[in-house]
Amino acid sequence: MILGIGTDLANIERIERTLDRFGDRFRNRVFTETEQRKAERRSDTAGTYAKRWAAKEACSKALGTGLRMGISWRDMAVTNLRSGQPVMHVTGWAAKRLREMTPDGHEAIIHVTLTDDHPWAQAFVVIEARPSADQGGASLTYPTPPRM
Repeated sequence: MILGIGTDLANIERIERTLDRFGDRFRNRVFTETEQRKAERRSDTAGTYAKRWAAKEACSKALGTGLRMGISWRDMAVTNLRSGQPVMHVTGWAAKRLREMTPDGHEAIIHVTLTDDHPWAQAFVVIEARPSADQGGASLTYPTPPRM
């Protein structure tokens, strides 16, 4: 069952101007160390940050809160599998909210997709609840998120 959906569109040039103006203050407030390392390795640094910004906005919408009610930018983080597939990790208040909205006997799966076409970056997030393995559902294995 679908618990929440969210989407966001970010302007890469706006994120680039914000990075130029606020630098590490902006990076450290919004992005985890893992996200920063990924973005700083890329030739399109601003585009990488913009996609992750959009993913955080989309995730907060899928959680049903937007960026309010105690949620922090760094409570949501995007990493990538070896295949390049983006994966959303939640901690802190975002993880608490996810647990609260997940029905008993189910596990929550966060699906995220990112795209960009300069000057736009877009993210789409779907939060799904599947029956837990101990409730007769399929057993699913997901990568362990890195420490944020």
